[in-house]
Amino acid sequence: MKALIVDDEARVRKAVRLLVDWRRHGIDEEEILEAGGGKEAIRSIQENKPEIVIMDMMMDLGHGMELMAWVSEHAKALKFIVISGHDDFEFVRSAVRHGGIDYILKPIEPEAINAAVAKAVDEWRREEEERREQQQRSIRLNEFKPVYGEKLLSSLIDDPGSAESAMRRLRAEGVIPDGADTARLLLVQMDPGDAALQQRFNHDSELLRFSLINICNEFLVSERLGIAFKYWGAPMEIAILLWRAPDRAPELLAMINEGLYHTLQRKIHVGAATAGPLPGSLPAQYEEAAFGLRRRNLLQPDLYFHTLKTNAQESVADEGFQAFAGVREDWKTALLSGDRGQMASAAQRGVDVLCRSGVVTPELLESWKNDILSFRFDLLRETLGKDAESVLTLLEQEDADRKPPRVNDYTFSTFAWRDWFEGFMVRLAAEISARKSRENRTIGEIVAYVEQHYRSDLSLQDIASHFYVSREYISRKFKQEFGINFSDYLAKYRIDKAKLLMLNPNLKVQQIAEMVGIPDVKYFSKVFKKMVGVSPREYRSN
Repeated sequence: MKALIVDDEARVRKAVRLLVDWRRHGIDEEEILEAGGGKEAIRSIQENKPEIVIMDMMMDLGHGMELMAWVSEHAKALKFIVISGHDDFEFVRSAVRHGGIDYILKPIEPEAINAAVAKAVDEWRREEEERREQQQRSIRLNEFKPVYGEKLLSSLIDDPGSAESAMRRLRAEGVIPDGADTARLLLVQMDPGDAALQQRFNHDSELLRFSLINICNEFLVSERLGIAFKYWGAPMEIAILLWRAPDRAPELLAMINEGLYHTLQRKIHVGAATAGPLPGSLPAQYEEAAFGLRRRNLLQPDLYFHTLKTNAQESVADEGFQAFAGVREDWKTALLSGDRGQMASAAQRGVDVLCRSGVVTPELLESWKNDILSFRFDLLRETLGKDAESVLTLLEQEDADRKPPRVNDYTFSTFAWRDWFEGFMVRLAAEISARKSRENRTIGEIVAYVEQHYRSDLSLQDIASHFYVSREYISRKFKQEFGINFSDYLAKYRIDKAKLLMLNPNLKVQQIAEMVGIPDVKYFSKVFKKMVGVSPREYRSN
């Protein structure tokens, strides 16, 4: 078993090492790790997989609340103990909400820290035993497979054409009572980010969903209140059809969540529709319930029952959809600077704007994600022109390995989103810089080639073929770099050379024209006069 001590003060980390009787708790001293801040702690957790974390609440290199939120989202099996010099209720509340084992005030008492570590170790071992027994539990759970037709129940929602016939069969089988003419649909979206719960069920999502349905039905079926079932229209959704006392839905959810927490140490979020007639209102009820989930405020994780927002709440969320425009130029400036510090600051300002209204919803996060991807394409097109497509393809391939945080997770971590914002900008800036640097080298090489071969019969096509680029690329780059096209640049360079050669009185104009790559003396004189304002002879006489 491994333990990680997180504090930005080395003396505090050393004190914790000395105060805890590690051997008594079954932890070898070689397995005790240290981190000086939140980011370092996250890297250590990812690499070393400790079971216990003892962390400070206030640190310069990553706030303890952010670390707790990250642990709650990405390492739920881990047990953590909070140490703080502040007797702050909000800190205590956050620690409890994120699953903290204990909250200890400085100065640290040996009895308190050892009691907390013992509690954390016992809790972890108990859950580990549950994980080992999961395979045997799954066999027992399969004995309780529902007797109702999930596909028939799902068809009430997504197949209006067959809903009436499905309803008759469900009534005939006793799944839906004859007197149930109206019902209220509740929609449960399982938490895709709950890796610890998935691990407890051996990453068998079907088994996990089946377990959740059975626990829900313990509160529904016995009193004929309704039924929970697997909704076949979406892979991670459970539907609850409540035909008796639909107004008691919030109370019923609270009871279900108590049961889920007692069994799995988890609670579910539910989107609730307005009750309506069976089966005709169910498609609209589904959309309403799904909308309630999409608009749930992730900054209020302890609210589990979600309905259509009030007009005031909706206006706050709607304003948030325009929020990315407020940081777009800021991000652009930071990106084009190539400075990592500016990009980190821009990422933080992005999170601040995202959370400014006090409402962060899955719908809002999805909108931001789409806006950010559009911003990337626009910036690539603006800075790289036709090369934008190839760079975008490369970045999209990298996206598969560097995905943004999921928008439908039960928890919301500002740290995770800030980290993705910053990484997104850093990768994009690196690609733009590398491509522009490569372009600058290419145009520099083309100019050097022109200066070496200006005496030859150079053409735009010759240059393009030699450097394996398009004629259009050369024209565009010469226009960007010098304000003139390639042919004018070449002509100007030749005439400038001719003006120097004319200082030699022994050279005839015909010879000079040939020496600068314009063997036709009449054409040379015409070009010279156009660019200099006088003929070659007049220039020489002056």
